Amino acid sequence: MIDARILPLQKAALQPLAERLSHRGVKADQISLVGFMAGVGAFVALCYGQWLAALLLILANRVLDGLDGAVARIQGPTDRGAYLDIALDMVFYALIPLGFAVAAPDVNALPAAVLIVSFVGTGSSFLAFSAVAAKLGRKAPEFPTKGIYYAGGLAEGFETIAVFVAMCLLPASFPVIAYGFAALCALTTVIRWRQGWVAFSGEDR
Repeated sequence: MIDARILPLQKAALQPLAERLSHRGVKADQISLVGFMAGVGAFVALCYGQWLAALLLILANRVLDGLDGAVARIQGPTDRGAYLDIALDMVFYALIPLGFAVAAPDVNALPAAVLIVSFVGTGSSFLAFSAVAAKLGRKAPEFPTKGIYYAGGLAEGFETIAVFVAMCLLPASFPVIAYGFAALCALTTVIRWRQGWVAFSGEDR
């Protein structure tokens, strides 16, 4: 919901480090892979109930996710980089609720499953819209630095990470947080379905 507003702040904060890394020959794809490994580490930490370690690794994943884009803009964006960015993010988002489910299956398994299904809704509606929009040559002016067409919504990256942080700080409240955010994701999915229906309704004429 507010991703477009914080992108300039993120860019300004990460630009100096991105320039140093680029000057040393670090590639954006390398940063993407390291960031994903941090996300996998967060999943492992969650499985063992290590909430603080998981929180730090989640934040590291997000910083590296922004940093790879900053480096890519310096070195020149690539299709592979855009692909890696979205593909790895989708798995990372699913791993976090799964980690809570593994840690306490009796309490967390069902809300985690519901949340992951809601992520499938937001992710699939996002990617389907982006694929058709790219085919038609459409651009998203609110997200000029994204490698693919970026469709906004009520539940975007910032909101998702805020929820993950809340889960790590209040692990006993995971079911309530998960169900609440799943509802918001479901609403986002319905909104995106309608956006696609309206945006592409004239293509068959």
